[in-house]
Amino acid sequence: MRRIQAGNVLSAFGLGFTVPYLYVYVAQVRDLGAGTAGAVLAVFAMAALVVLPFTGRAIDRRGPLPVLVGASLLAAVGALGMGLAGSVTTVVGAAALLGAGTAVMQPALATMIVWCSSTSTRTRAFAMQFFLQNLGLGIGGLIGGQLVDESRPDSFLLLFSIEAAMFLVLAGIAATVRMPRTPAITDARPEGRGGGLRALLGHRAMVQLCVLGFVLFFACYGQFESGLAAYGTEAAGLEPSALGMALAANTAVIVVAQFLVLRFVERRRRTRVIAWVGLIWTVAWLFAGYAGLGHGSQAMATAAFIATYGLFGLGEAMLSPTVAPLVADLAPESMVGQYNSAFALVKQLALAVGPAVGGPMGAALHGPYIVTFVLFSLGITVLALRLGRRLTPAQDHPYLVAKSRVVAQHRPEQPVEAAA
Repeated sequence: MRRIQAGNVLSAFGLGFTVPYLYVYVAQVRDLGAGTAGAVLAVFAMAALVVLPFTGRAIDRRGPLPVLVGASLLAAVGALGMGLAGSVTTVVGAAALLGAGTAVMQPALATMIVWCSSTSTRTRAFAMQFFLQNLGLGIGGLIGGQLVDESRPDSFLLLFSIEAAMFLVLAGIAATVRMPRTPAITDARPEGRGGGLRALLGHRAMVQLCVLGFVLFFACYGQFESGLAAYGTEAAGLEPSALGMALAANTAVIVVAQFLVLRFVERRRRTRVIAWVGLIWTVAWLFAGYAGLGHGSQAMATAAFIATYGLFGLGEAMLSPTVAPLVADLAPESMVGQYNSAFALVKQLALAVGPAVGGPMGAALHGPYIVTFVLFSLGITVLALRLGRRLTPAQDHPYLVAKSRVVAQHRPEQPVEAAA
C-alpha cells in the first residue's frame, strides 16, 4: 500500500508540473494559436473517453499492475513528445497519448488500493490517496510555476521531461509490488447474471451511484476552472490573483481537513455523508451568488468567493473516503476494475460537459447560473438519500457492521446457572 500511495503522489506531482501550463505552452510558446491549444485540451479529455470503456475489462483479466505499468509508459512517451513537439500534428498526438495514459492510471490505482485493503481499512486508504493527489498537484504546480519562462521553450522541455521521469518512476515502483487479493463484500452482486456491461447496468445501486457521481463532478469539479472562474471575473469583477487565492484556499482546506473529518465520516452512513456534502455545496453556491449578485464591497465579494472554494474543499474532503470505497464495495470481486473504470468514465464525462455548459452560463447568465447549481447541489442530497435505500448495511455503514461483529466475537458466554 505504501508503494502504491508513493506512486500515486508521484504521478500527481508530474501532472501538476505541466497541466496548468498546457494552454500557454501550445498557444504562445510553440506559437500554434489559441485554436490549436483548445484542440489539444479537448483531445486530452477525449482520449480518456476513448480508452476508459476498455480499461476495466483489461484490469479484471490481466490485473491492475500490468495495466498501470503500460499506462505509465504511455503517459511518459506522451509527456516527452509534448516537450519536443513543434507542429500541430505532433502536439495533438502527444496530447492523445498523455491523456489516455493518465486516464487509465486512475482505475488501475483504485483497483490496486481495493486489492491491498479490507473493508475496514479502505476508507482511510482512499482518503490518503486523495490527500496525496492534492498535495502532489499543488507542489508540482508551485515548483513548475517557478521553472517556466515563456521566453525560453527549453524551460517547458525541462518540465515535460520531469513529468515523463515521474511516470517512469511510477512504472518502476508498480513493477516491484506484489498484489494480494482481498475478497469483496459477499453480498455485492449485481442483480443480473453474467458479467460485463450488462451486469453493471443491471446493478441498480451502481447505476444510481453513477448518476449521483455525474451530478457531483458536474456541479463541482466541472465548474472550477470554467464556469465559476468566468462568473467570478464577469459578475463579481475579481482579479485573476483572487481566483488564484480561491484555488489555493480549496487545496489548503483539503490538506488541513482531510484527516480531521475522517473520523466523522467513517462512523456515519456513506449516503448521509454525501447528502451533507450536497447541503454544504448549496451554501457554497449561495456565497458565490452573494459575491457576484450582492452589493457589498470588492473585499467582501473576494472573501465570499474564497469561502466558496473553501466550502467546496470541505465537501471534497468528505467525499474522498466515501464515494471511491463505495464503488469498490458494490463491485463483485471479478469486476472491480470494470466498476472503477465505469465510475472514472462518468467522472470524465462530467468534466467534459461541465465546462461546456457552465462556461457560457457563468460568463453571461449570472443569476440563472447560480440558481442552476444550487438546484444541482440540492439534487445531490436527494439522490444520496435515495441511494441509501438500495444499499446493504455492509455497503452503507461498514464501520458499524465491523464494530458489531467485533462485539459479537468477544461477547462473554452466560454462566450455566444464569441460563438455567
